[in-house]
Amino acid sequence: MRKFYINTAVILAALTLQSCAVTNIFVEPGGKPDTSIASLDSIFYNNSRYEYHIQVDDKVNISVWQQDELSIGSVYGIYNSNEVYGKWLLVDGNGNIEVPRIGTMNVKHMTVISLKDSLAARFGEWLVNPIVDVKIMNKEISVLGEVRNPQVITLDTEQARLLDIIAKANGFEYYADTRRIKVLRQVGQDVYVANIDLSQGDFYLKRNIALYPGDVVIVPARNSKRIDRQLSNIIPFTSVATAVAILFNAF
Repeated sequence: MRKFYINTAVILAALTLQSCAVTNIFVEPGGKPDTSIASLDSIFYNNSRYEYHIQVDDKVNISVWQQDELSIGSVYGIYNSNEVYGKWLLVDGNGNIEVPRIGTMNVKHMTVISLKDSLAARFGEWLVNPIVDVKIMNKEISVLGEVRNPQVITLDTEQARLLDIIAKANGFEYYADTRRIKVLRQVGQDVYVANIDLSQGDFYLKRNIALYPGDVVIVPARNSKRIDRQLSNIIPFTSVATAVAILFNAF
């Protein structure tokens, strides 16, 4: 009878272990960390001349010095001009925005500098030396996985470094696998993946790559996280098995 109770407890624990397995969606089955720095091509390196190009659904601020009626969410004004509280123009499906006094203007694929120059030229038809500033409000990088605060981070600059973005997400969680960090970047219709090993101290500048708006950073979990979670499910059943054995001996 004692053997029956013990076997029953063991079977229940085994079934729990099988049913509560944790799948790590951020690492391919059987995947190994790619530590080859050479495997990261020009998509992720040698982009010192990178400039953001305006896309559909972008939020655009236009500021004209001392011309509030021509400004949308002006950085020169006394009111808040950030994305949450400020005003902005939304780039529609055709890539157009509606600019005061100018009207419809196609801005899709333009850089911030080229848009500033175009606006200054247009406003210059009735203003003397207009001072124009343009800001894209929703330049964002997504951070997922084993960081303390997974989130979408808004950039105030053209680019940011990988470690800066992880720091803004409050750093790594305990189970973070720093050997297998992935950075996803879309170029046209293609998505490229860089496998970054931050567990090594060499090639720091190569590993701490520049990130651009639209990038996605994924920090996977180490395999020990799955094991620890499985053990946490087994322990209550082993405790039951122990209690059953004690009761059996007592009676």
